[in-house]
Amino acid sequence: MDPIRHLRFSLFILIAVMGAGTAGYAVIEDWSFFDALYMTVITLATVGYGEVHRLSEEGKAFTILLILFGAGIIAYAVGSLIQFTVEGHLLGILGRKKVEKQIRKLKGHYIICGYGRIGHLICREFHNRPLPFVVVEREPDLCQKIEAEGFLHVRGDATDDEVLMAAGIERARGLVTVVTSDTENVYITLTARGLNPELFILARSGEEGSEKKLKRAGANKVISPYTIGANRMAQAILRPSVMDFIEIATAGRNLELQLEEIRVDAASALVGKSLVASGIRRDLGIIIVGIKKGDGQMVFNPASDVEIAASDILITLGQPAAIRNLEEIALVEPVDTV
Repeated sequence: MDPIRHLRFSLFILIAVMGAGTAGYAVIEDWSFFDALYMTVITLATVGYGEVHRLSEEGKAFTILLILFGAGIIAYAVGSLIQFTVEGHLLGILGRKKVEKQIRKLKGHYIICGYGRIGHLICREFHNRPLPFVVVEREPDLCQKIEAEGFLHVRGDATDDEVLMAAGIERARGLVTVVTSDTENVYITLTARGLNPELFILARSGEEGSEKKLKRAGANKVISPYTIGANRMAQAILRPSVMDFIEIATAGRNLELQLEEIRVDAASALVGKSLVASGIRRDLGIIIVGIKKGDGQMVFNPASDVEIAASDILITLGQPAAIRNLEEIALVEPVDTV
């Protein structure tokens, strides 16, 4: 039995016996409620206090039965409480309350549904970034692994509205559903879209034909790990040098080259400047591979005279330190000079 349910059951039995004892004395001896309750408590506690009033023969018989049954129930309840405390369940509840408080403070975070092999890798990448995220998982063993990693999580079924609400879906920026079942991914997508119409949803597709269903359910983007994996394995044979370059550019912890996307803030000094005037290539040594405009149009290998606008997303290629410098320029409001 679950330790919390075990403790609740034992306390319920204890209260029921106290109620029965109080009612018994009130009926048999015609005592007041308080006198009957007091007699029940001192009898169950076996403290040895004297009787409230003289007992009749029926009252003495009732007291014997109350002692026989009550002593065992008190021992059972105390044992349950000690077990609950010693085994750390109380600390676990307090820790869970702390996690829930941290989740309630999150805003603009991501929700990852499923902590399997793919979910674990996504969490690790988000943690290294770092990006705020909450994991939703229903398997107890996987929840223990999430706790060991120190990630915020909610235990439950991601298709349940209350579980997603507990993960802060109304404040979230995006949701990634990577459970093993395509059917569950569809249900999770439907639930999430209903709770937050503006949410960006990325869904995993495992079977052929699931992509259309997931998009109809409300997913913004659908990815099949098997298709991507097969394609990369084929390209590793057909274009090994290209794949080596991609590995270098996309590895999150390399020191040579990094492929990154940077959104230009409206207050950035880059807004209104052309690529050549911005000095991104000249001063930082960064190559602009492409620009995703605000209307979703992707401009590949943009010309030097292309003007940078607010909310443009720059697809950049360069050294990590230079990328960080460009992020500061693109995201931080410039200081006005007089």
